[in-house]
Amino acid sequence: MQLLKALWALAGAALCCFLVLVIHAQFLKEGQLAAGTCEIVTLDRDSSQPRRTIARQTARCACRKGQIAGTTRARPACVDARIIRTKQWCDMRPCLEGEGCDLLINRSGWTCTQPGGRIKTTTVS
Repeated sequence: MQLLKALWALAGAALCCFLVLVIHAQFLKEGQLAAGTCEIVTLDRDSSQPRRTIARQTARCACRKGQIAGTTRARPACVDARIIRTKQWCDMRPCLEGEGCDLLINRSGWTCTQPGGRIKTTTVS
């Protein structure tokens, strides 16, 4: 009888430890990004000037080795670090499908030209 009580107590303690570990692991996962992914942290838009909108965004990325935060298809993404070092911005395909990408003359960013002629300019800071 004593042995049975001891086994039940041991099983209960093991179950409690297991639950504590599961809950602790869940808390560690929250707020962490999967490798190779990004999320937008802040997005500010300023439309105070006519026919012009200035947007600033901050992204948080968990990039793999050899990658760095960049832009692909107008969304934050992990891109090859070589693209950033050489400022060949269009190599990361920052524009949407159907838009044309051109480097700014001083390589401080790029433009995305839509078929209708509308131009979106992005500068890197």
